[in-house]
Amino acid sequence: MTRQELIGIYSNYLDCLNAQDWSSLGRFVSADVEHNGRALGVQGYRRMLEDDFEAIPDLHFQAELLVADPPRIASRLRFDCSPKGKFFDLEVNGKAVSFTENVFYEFKGDKIARVWSVIDLAAIKAQLQADGKPDAGS
Repeated sequence: MTRQELIGIYSNYLDCLNAQDWSSLGRFVSADVEHNGRALGVQGYRRMLEDDFEAIPDLHFQAELLVADPPRIASRLRFDCSPKGKFFDLEVNGKAVSFTENVFYEFKGDKIARVWSVIDLAAIKAQLQADGKPDAGS
């Protein structure tokens, strides 16, 4: 697969997530997909994403930086959203926050087989503390 083909598939994958088109998720994600070392399969991966959208109704995946070296993609995703209630044990409660996720994908053929993801929780904590809200450790 070429670099441009891989970028095209990834772009369509993000469109699928943003549209919450769960019936199409299997077009982009391998049947035995792993996330941060956990075997989830397509249904487990779908549940994880559905839970994300339940916690963050205005979630939108925006690639801020993208590097493709087939069969891998590295992406810095940006989120500007308002999680409801607790988010990663932080009391966000609908406040607008901005954060990034650094994520690496490994493809098997034209589908995502492995995902490694790190979310910038420090950015969320800093925004909450700037508003005078204590973090989860206080």
